[in-house]
Amino acid sequence: MSCAVCHVTYFMQRDISQLSRGQYDVLAIGGGINGAAIAHMAALNGLKVALLEKGDFACGTSSKSTKLIHGGLRYLEHLEFGLVREALQERCLLLTDAPHLVKPLSFVIPVYKSDRRPLGLVRLGVWFYDFLSGKYLIQRHRSLSAQDILQLVPGIMAEGLAGGVMYYDAQMDDARLVLENVLSADEKGAHVANYVEVESFIKKDGKAVGVKAYDRIGGRHGEVYAKKIVCAVGPWTNVLMQKEEGLPAAPTAQVDNASSPVRTTKGVHVVCRGQISPHALLIPTHRDRRVFFVIPWMGNALIGTTDTDYKGSPDEVRVDDGDVDYLLDELRRVFPQAPFKKEDIITVFAGLRPLAQEKGAPSQVSRRHVIKKSCSGIVYVMGGKYTTYRRIAEDCLRMVLGRPPVDTRAGLPLYGSGVIAENAYDAAKIWNIDEKTAQFLMDMYGARYKDVLAWTEKEPSLKEPLCVCSKAIKAQAVYAVKVEMACSEEDIYKRRLSLVYRECKTGQCLKEIQKIIAGYR
Repeated sequence: MSCAVCHVTYFMQRDISQLSRGQYDVLAIGGGINGAAIAHMAALNGLKVALLEKGDFACGTSSKSTKLIHGGLRYLEHLEFGLVREALQERCLLLTDAPHLVKPLSFVIPVYKSDRRPLGLVRLGVWFYDFLSGKYLIQRHRSLSAQDILQLVPGIMAEGLAGGVMYYDAQMDDARLVLENVLSADEKGAHVANYVEVESFIKKDGKAVGVKAYDRIGGRHGEVYAKKIVCAVGPWTNVLMQKEEGLPAAPTAQVDNASSPVRTTKGVHVVCRGQISPHALLIPTHRDRRVFFVIPWMGNALIGTTDTDYKGSPDEVRVDDGDVDYLLDELRRVFPQAPFKKEDIITVFAGLRPLAQEKGAPSQVSRRHVIKKSCSGIVYVMGGKYTTYRRIAEDCLRMVLGRPPVDTRAGLPLYGSGVIAENAYDAAKIWNIDEKTAQFLMDMYGARYKDVLAWTEKEPSLKEPLCVCSKAIKAQAVYAVKVEMACSEEDIYKRRLSLVYRECKTGQCLKEIQKIIAGYR
């Protein structure tokens, strides 16, 4: 299979050798949403930047979220009005900066007479949520009768239903949002690399001046030097702090969440076959005082999440049967006529929330971010909400630079942002593809969808679908390898194309991805 010669001129190259040439202004460690955004904003500020990720970009917590960009309605109970207001403002910016990846979504809250939170309190909370949104409001909430909810959400339990509320937040493709920040950073001159692990820190006169790193693909060791080092590694923060002190990583059994700077809590999600409701649902649990979501996601239902303390290695987080049972039991309680079984599950995933250390139940710990500088000068980013990643990057660079960074309060446009001149119908005619395929590409790549289709100009066979399980085409897998630094079939299947959330009965998509990796890498 030969590489198509097309007019795509931009390639994100995984060039490990360039990392050892000279000194960087900023070295960002961690290829999740915060590290990617910090590298993006630092490059936007004209700095010489490097970004290292020990796995694939977004392979940790940043691709294992509930896929929401939201203010956090439940944080109002904890009186975190400032955090909610800030997140609602950032939500509006993301809807503008990445409209192909962040889209408005309606939520229904059904309230039962037996719920701990009465209908009046829920309606008051949603009213205040809209009030905090101010000019950033997506759409005003409305009260729902019990009959309204039964019509909007077929199959939901009618017994004891008092009524409810419909309000609006936003949904995202989390892995693609990270990747577009990485692509934006790279396009602005940053040197980025996945599968490069930081083994230790290099110090001079007590100050960190670089890192010793290991290329997990090439099997080579090297050194990367920088004036400033930022660790935005989420659940791995405690591990990096031990490396900074020259200590070996603590065995799993000895991890002490209570005394560590970052408290990790586990969030498990289940993706079930079929769409339970066209609207997202926010449902209070009866087992505890938490809430869980049922969200339409790629034609199926995303259910989550759990929130329990986790004391093991962040490399070994797993989904337990108890986590799945917890979610399915609550789901069956609200949808008693639909006996959800484990056979209905397409995939499950678990991620760790890296919370700034605080006492209390996991669900009550603040999602505010904390940025601290260690004695050796390393800047650590801890905690925070996905929605506020731009603000986190801004605060981090303010500490790194000692001054405010380039003003991005109007937004931080991403790689695929920009106006798409044609609609899906016109694009389908121009490129001689199916209209649904054109829309699928626009939703995933935004204004860059033409870059993907450009690979088909010299090789029309790349317009063929990868599999019957989705509208993805072969050109997307090629684009993932040649432009988006995908190194394995998992990188493409899980994070570049998100095929893991779609039911595939044939396995053809994985086979085609394997062929493309072999032919184009």
